[in-house]
Order: sequence, then structure tokens, then C-alpha cells
Amino acid sequence: MVLALQIILVIAAVLMTIFILLHKGKGGGLSSLFGGGVQSNLSGSTVVEKNLDRVTIICCLIWLACIVALNLLQAYAT
Repeated sequence: MVLALQIILVIAAVLMTIFILLHKGKGGGLSSLFGGGVQSNLSGSTVVEKNLDRVTIICCLIWLACIVALNLLQAYAT
């Protein structure tokens, strides 16, 4: 059980990193330093961006649930 949760945790962490990096910049941050600020002002929020937000949040919740479950299993292990 612990091994399965650890594998899910690693996969969720990698996917969450990829999904966060796929988001386009909202301007004013590091993305505008590399020229991303001009593009973010020209286009609005698309369906793809909204779906990417949803998938990122779901992946974050899975990651958080794995951390809590692993800590509970470790705390109550006999």
C-alpha cells in the first residue's frame, strides 16, 4: 500500500510540474522577462487554458491526498 502511494505521489508530482510549466504567463513575472508578456496580452483565456487549470488542480489534490495518506500510514503503523 505504501509503495503504491509513493509511486502515485511521484507520478503526480512530475505531472503537476509539467502542467504548471504548460500554463501561459499572466504577465509581469518571469514570462515577461523572456518576451511572453506581449503574447499574454493579445489572447484571452481559452478552453484549453481552463481545462489545463482543472487538470492541474486535480493533480494537486491527488498529490496532497497521497501525502496525507502516507503520513497517516506512517503515524499509525504498528
